[in-house]
Amino acid sequence: MPRRVPELVVDLLLVVVAAVWGASFLAAKELVSETGVASGVALRFLVAAIALGILCLARRERMPRGRGLAIAAVLGCSQAAIIGLETAGVHLTSATNAGLLISLALVFTPVLESVAARSWLPRSYFVAAVAAVVGVALLVSGGGLRAPNLGDVLVIAAAVVRAVHVTASGHLTRGRHDSTLAVVFVQLLVCALASSAVAGADLPRAAAGLSASGWIDVLFLGLLCSVFAFVVQLWAVRRTSATRASILMGTEPVWALAVGVAIGGEAVGAPGLIGAALIIAASYAGQAIERRHRRSREAAKGGAVVGPISSARVSVDATAPTPSP
Repeated sequence: MPRRVPELVVDLLLVVVAAVWGASFLAAKELVSETGVASGVALRFLVAAIALGILCLARRERMPRGRGLAIAAVLGCSQAAIIGLETAGVHLTSATNAGLLISLALVFTPVLESVAARSWLPRSYFVAAVAAVVGVALLVSGGGLRAPNLGDVLVIAAAVVRAVHVTASGHLTRGRHDSTLAVVFVQLLVCALASSAVAGADLPRAAAGLSASGWIDVLFLGLLCSVFAFVVQLWAVRRTSATRASILMGTEPVWALAVGVAIGGEAVGAPGLIGAALIIAASYAGQAIERRHRRSREAAKGGAVVGPISSARVSVDATAPTPSP
């Protein structure tokens, strides 16, 4: 039998995944300032798809077929929409705002999952949701109440699409046994093809004119934020509880805030810090309320509780985790 991995190692690796994802917003902002949104997204997905394709070949993963292939392709389209909106948003707002606003997917996803399951969430959940909305208002206020700018709106839209994607992933892949790495490779390949088509003739020009720091951002986003983070979180969540993994990976917005302020030099201000704290606290509280509600519902049915992890970046169930590269 393989030696048991210490719990501390698993926890540290999950925190590394969250930190990498948190830093992705600043890297994406820097990259698209050189390449433009479409070309930056295309380069990121091309690198990720090539790297994961090589990994699948080395592991001799069996590609999905028929309905499984169609599902993976559809989820790839929604994944491309998420990253496209997210990247366009971070280009127009701060990396700190983007990293915090995308965590609203933590609030949106359980609502959609409860609608799909026809089991409405308790009132306390919606108190947390209102707190998250107040947090958004404070975060984008800039010291005085104002409407979110276009970048903020695009990132919030990305959070909504992510919630739909996570919910659809759980329902469409339930009961299927396709290779997880192969399914994600298909998604990344669809994303690469779609974003390359949108970028068109600008893509080769952007790649040819990219600076050394730009290529570092491409490799960071494609290899670390996509392939490395996905493989590590997949390995780690199989060695810890869903609750523990969810909490650790849910620290992503904290890392986004830290990286944006410490490395990106972005100013948040007192109202923004209060708003950030409200968004993070409301996301965690909402997640905990949803988890208790789901467990009590399953206990009432006399079934085992096996639920997905809903987070800003990943939904993990027994068959097909769906990371956001």
